[in-house]
Amino acid sequence: MSSENSQLPAVGWREWVSLPSLGLPKIKAKVDTGARTSALHTFDLEMYDDKGENDRVRFKVHPIQNNTEVFIECDAKVVKLRSVRDSGGHEEFRPFIQVPIILGNHRWEIEMSLTNRDNMKFRMLLGRTALVNRFVVNSGKSYLLGHRPSSPSKSKNAS
Repeated sequence: MSSENSQLPAVGWREWVSLPSLGLPKIKAKVDTGARTSALHTFDLEMYDDKGENDRVRFKVHPIQNNTEVFIECDAKVVKLRSVRDSGGHEEFRPFIQVPIILGNHRWEIEMSLTNRDNMKFRMLLGRTALVNRFVVNSGKSYLLGHRPSSPSKSKNAS
């Protein structure tokens, strides 16, 4: 490890993160250095135009792993649309948003794509662009900076 990286805090291969601007106080993220960009599981995604000024996207998130009953409704400005190739080699055109993220005592802006990850174990991937010059990854550890929430996230749904 270089002396430059030895001063960076370590994260585990999975961490609890917060996305406050989306109303997500805690979501389990897989730290994935094999993924260039970060991705968030979404469903009922709808692109719309905000009075002719900005492209925006409405979507819902299941913040709790293995729970499809709890969901949070979100809305964000689209910063770009881009084709992304997933780990299976499938290409998909996705909207990207930029939001603040909190991991432990660290807060910064990340760009992430929105996609349906129903068939994946983690609701969020934290890709290497979000980590560069901020953290080193200890692939043998989990939750080095974030702790499991004491109770499930509250939903904004009317269920």
